[in-house]
Amino acid sequence: MVKKMTAIRLLATVFFLTFVSLVHAASSTPAAPEKPDASACLGCHGNQGFEMPGPDGKMKSLHVPGEKFEKSVHAAFLVCVDCHTDRGEIPHKEGLPKAKVDCGGCHSDQKAAWLTSVHGQEAQKGNLKAATCSSCHTKHEIQHVATDEAKLAIVQNCGSCHSENLRSYTDTYHGQVNTLGYTYTAKCFDCHASHTIQRVKDPKSTVHPDNRLQTCQKCHKGATPGFVTFQPHANTHDFNRYPIMWVASKFMLALLAGVFAFFWLHSALWFYREYKDRKEGKSRPHVKAEAIPGAKPEKYYRRFALGWRIGHFFFALSVMTLVLTGMAVFYAETHWAKAIIDAMGGPRTAGYVHRICAAIMLGIFFAHLVYVTIKLGKVWRTFDWLGPDSLVPNLRDLQGAIDMFKWFFGTGPRPMFDRWTYWEKFDYWAVFWGMGIIGFSGMMLAFPNVTASVLPGWIFNIATLVHGEEAFLAAVFLFTVHFFNNHLRPDKYPPPDIVMFTGAVALEEFKREHAVEYKRLVDSGQLEKYLVDAPSRPMTIGSRILGLVLITCGLSLLVMVMTGFLGGVGVAH
Repeated sequence: MVKKMTAIRLLATVFFLTFVSLVHAASSTPAAPEKPDASACLGCHGNQGFEMPGPDGKMKSLHVPGEKFEKSVHAAFLVCVDCHTDRGEIPHKEGLPKAKVDCGGCHSDQKAAWLTSVHGQEAQKGNLKAATCSSCHTKHEIQHVATDEAKLAIVQNCGSCHSENLRSYTDTYHGQVNTLGYTYTAKCFDCHASHTIQRVKDPKSTVHPDNRLQTCQKCHKGATPGFVTFQPHANTHDFNRYPIMWVASKFMLALLAGVFAFFWLHSALWFYREYKDRKEGKSRPHVKAEAIPGAKPEKYYRRFALGWRIGHFFFALSVMTLVLTGMAVFYAETHWAKAIIDAMGGPRTAGYVHRICAAIMLGIFFAHLVYVTIKLGKVWRTFDWLGPDSLVPNLRDLQGAIDMFKWFFGTGPRPMFDRWTYWEKFDYWAVFWGMGIIGFSGMMLAFPNVTASVLPGWIFNIATLVHGEEAFLAAVFLFTVHFFNNHLRPDKYPPPDIVMFTGAVALEEFKREHAVEYKRLVDSGQLEKYLVDAPSRPMTIGSRILGLVLITCGLSLLVMVMTGFLGGVGVAH
């Protein structure tokens, strides 16, 4: 028994001594040094840390503000020394040693791909301007590439080297949507790839002619070979590379300049002459017949039937909505455009609204064509195509314009007009021109696969150009010249002119504005059949409110469009 207790005590002593030895050994072994974090680095260098002398001898801070890095995707799991593994490898300013951060330590696959790209090959040759990781992804504020913020930033970073291509890209629908802050359209890396970018002429390039269709089909599933000749970086100032774009742009500029130069001058002179005559009491009687107590209510002349009035109303609504949605994309860089598109739920929704309104506008236009064709078809043998009821321009219109300018300058009396004035005929035929240019180009852009199946891809460049420029012409002309002619000249005060809503105009006004037609109807005894009672008070008030609302909307759109236009003056396109 004694021997057994002795053995137990011996074993316990050995175990205890072993335990004490292990504890002592563990306590005497130095702990592995913890990896310093950002605060540890700044503990030596200070909050203004990493100062080094610059080229001018002054100390420059190389410290990146912590809040900048904390917003990056790396902030959750990296600290300074994970990238800057050597204390000498710190960020650099001008004239200081270049950092040697190797992103490939974590992103080996991307580095291997980059080394095969045109950027990587140039960098290996010693080209200091060649794009590296930070050129595209930035340095300390790197975001995950799946976020819209990162995608938008990368496009802008590409443009920091390829500024001309960025400008031409932003003129396309792809670029306009991107400028609005949405990333579902093609961006630089969607077409050119990202880490494996090659020159266009390289057979391995995703935009090489042999590979371009396959690249387009990533987004445009049914893309046809016509897509291959689309020129995403075409511009209007390089005649040698893009002669058709150059010619088309110069034609549109000449058209805009000619139309606005003539009609803005016409409106300014008209305002001056009419305002002066109005002050002198020449334009209208001092006392209107309906203002005399006991006088019979003045009769009105029925100028527009109900169908025309309804058509005009929906035409006006559709056009204004088209201007709003279309110009918001055309001038995507403006703050109002971003606000409008965001309020509508994004470019896709705005695009649907745009197409619906385009269908309404074109539907009204074609319904009008059918009506006119049927009506003229019955009398085409006897119809006077150059007579007073015809909208076909003739020499009398030219004479009317000359007489109008004589009146403007006080060298002749105010001319008298028949049913249609020369400016009303211009308004009418301008719609035909606009429907042809805007409508046809819009259809081509709305159905690209169909278009590219019968036409070359560069037609999209022309269609985009003329669609936007003609829409600008239509919008500005409508909200300046058309509004002035019909609502804002002194003889129309107070605006608006409500004849297109009531369909009838006061006989006294009709006699003054269309004196030749009035005399012709009186002489032929046909005037009576066009006379109607004055519109009811509710109809008049409602028409005035509607007219003022539409004028306000139109002038607001005009301000938006001109803001976008003036903001883009001087920018190369």
